[in-house]
Amino acid sequence: MDCRSNHLKSVVFEFHRYKTMGDETFEQIKKADIHWMYGEENNSISQIAKDLVGNMLSRWTHFMTEDGEKPWRNRDMEFIAPYPAKKSMKEAWEEGWESLFNALDSINMENFDTDVNIGNRSHTIIEAINRQLAHYASHVG
Repeated sequence: MDCRSNHLKSVVFEFHRYKTMGDETFEQIKKADIHWMYGEENNSISQIAKDLVGNMLSRWTHFMTEDGEKPWRNRDMEFIAPYPAKKSMKEAWEEGWESLFNALDSINMENFDTDVNIGNRSHTIIEAINRQLAHYASHVG
């Protein structure tokens, strides 16, 4: 198997693993627990999930043709206005992951060497994927 194909297969597996961890966490918590915070300086599960979803939608929507820092994303509001309910949080969570997996499915050997932009900085597809994998692992794990 080509190294690029192997890398892509590996990261898809890892993204699915982190999504599953989040899914299992959501199943274990009560509805009211999505807003619980350990302390004033900490974020709730709802805030973290909203940040992850915002990041996913921004990064993976039109992954190869638009900058990953979308002008419509308001990151600060993700922490000020978290999801009001567990149901809406889970629905958005699924939408974010769907965006990610659709983008990964669009990568093939013909476009694998395409550079993508995140914040007007050029990244290889491997760099962009690894950046997001590390980010999501830090929040979900």
